[in-house]
Amino acid sequence: MRVVFMGTPAFAVPVLRLLARCHEVVGVLTRPDAVRGRGRRLMPSPVKEAAAELGVAVIDCARITPEIVAGVAALSPDVACVAAFGCLLPKGLLDVPRLGCLNVHASLLPRWRGAAPIERAILAGDRETGVSIMAMEEGLDTGPFAWQASVPCAGRPLVEVERDLAYTGGYGLLDVLELLEDDEVVWTAQDEALATYAKRIEKGELDLDPARSSEENLRHVLAADDAHPARALVAGRLLRVRSARLADGVGATPGELSRSRDGSVVLGCAEGSLELVEVTPTGKKPMDARSWGRGLREARLAWERP
Repeated sequence: MRVVFMGTPAFAVPVLRLLARCHEVVGVLTRPDAVRGRGRRLMPSPVKEAAAELGVAVIDCARITPEIVAGVAALSPDVACVAAFGCLLPKGLLDVPRLGCLNVHASLLPRWRGAAPIERAILAGDRETGVSIMAMEEGLDTGPFAWQASVPCAGRPLVEVERDLAYTGGYGLLDVLELLEDDEVVWTAQDEALATYAKRIEKGELDLDPARSSEENLRHVLAADDAHPARALVAGRLLRVRSARLADGVGATPGELSRSRDGSVVLGCAEGSLELVEVTPTGKKPMDARSWGRGLREARLAWERP
């Protein structure tokens, strides 16, 4: 089939690559280049980079304009496939492909509709999340789905869950496309009574807070990434917490950071304690938390929210 693909972040790249193996990807829509990384340079999206490697023409798209719709129509696609694109599709674009538009959505719909489904599942303490292949309509992730699969997410970092969902969803999309071509898809309507919304992660939302329990703070670390890090303010300096674990049996004063006899660095929370495993001090590279802790002069330092 002739496929137009729409996607932007790393999550969408495995989906694009799998599509390109089995179908003719005639064009890719992605968000425009943006300032990224420590160097704050203008960088293409991961999907744009992958499309260039695959030799597929790219259309930069900040929003869907009549010109964008006309450009997609000129490609005569049989179907459009979407994965974490970042733009709502108007009816004019949804009507262009003869077989419609399919979305690879990283949740078990109708739970976690919206922009940050994986992060919200982790933050909520869901034991599992999943991926749905759904028919797109004008509402936000409201269309019927043709396929779903679950993936465990409890206690797992965002990057691992995201990777598993991307590949699982990519293979599921190929299965649905085969059924779609043969007119054998069975669609399941979403139960509106079960719908929840996964709003975008706000700046600073994943910062650690001593007023939370250790389990809640751990989930903030697990849900974090480069765009939205989990941070603490230690002795007036920001510290990114890249990985951590529950410090079972360790008593620590809520709101303080201390070093245990074995050298581990522990944050006191409202309930329980959190051991830091890997951190990034301001202006430095990621390092083992114990090594960082050996450089602290005080035995106990105040820990605050940034």
